[in-house]
Amino acid sequence: MAAAHSGKTTIEELISRLEDITRNIENPDTGLENSISLYEEGLAIAGQCKKRLLEARKKIEVINPDLAKTWPEVGRIKDLFDSES
Repeated sequence: MAAAHSGKTTIEELISRLEDITRNIENPDTGLENSISLYEEGLAIAGQCKKRLLEARKKIEVINPDLAKTWPEVGRIKDLFDSES
């Protein structure tokens, strides 16, 4: 069963944008000012991803608590996105 697209950007789209940002920042022709802008956009997107992953985890913990017990601690998700701050 496929979910209807509500106009909200999917996490897959956000991750794809992060990959694009990374490629652009790594390109020496991007320039410093543009790289800084891209970096700031990337931080905002990473924050959105973190929030969505934590929300998804909470939902699954309610649906299937036994499965959730096998997952890494929430701190590992936070560390993934907070390592640059």
